[in-house]
Amino acid sequence: MDRDREAALRRRYLSLGVGELVAAGVFLVAALQMALPRLTPTEARALWGGLAPLLIVLVEAGAYWLAARTRTPHSTMPRAMAGAYQALRVLNPTLLAAGLVVIALHWPSRPGAAVLVVGVWAFAVVEHVNYFVVRLSYPATEWFGAVTRWRTPRLVQDVREARARD
Repeated sequence: MDRDREAALRRRYLSLGVGELVAAGVFLVAALQMALPRLTPTEARALWGGLAPLLIVLVEAGAYWLAARTRTPHSTMPRAMAGAYQALRVLNPTLLAAGLVVIALHWPSRPGAAVLVVGVWAFAVVEHVNYFVVRLSYPATEWFGAVTRWRTPRLVQDVREARARD
């Protein structure tokens, strides 16, 4: 890979990593400043059932892209990191299920709060699927055609490459 393409790829990974971390921050600040003050204590607990998994998955994704930026394209993911992400692929669904239990136990009485809580939790599921199961994120102009190809996410490819070295 020539230097220009490598630099462009590093910039792209930097943008993706920072973008995911900024998204986590925005969700957290929006929840703390706008949503939680308007919710009852029970509704707030339900929101945390969806928000906590979302924040965790977004931080995992941001960390992945930033780490990938340092090794692209000359080396594979370190084995320890691959093992960690392989474990997260199993642990995240448990976290999402626990979040769903919290939501069910503290189900919001107001429909708007229920929609918010379920929407945040569903977005966490989509983010997990996008990074650990099948790629769902594409530019808007390509989305309908590309998403039906069921591509393996870059993170999963990197984990497989690193584990194949064992």
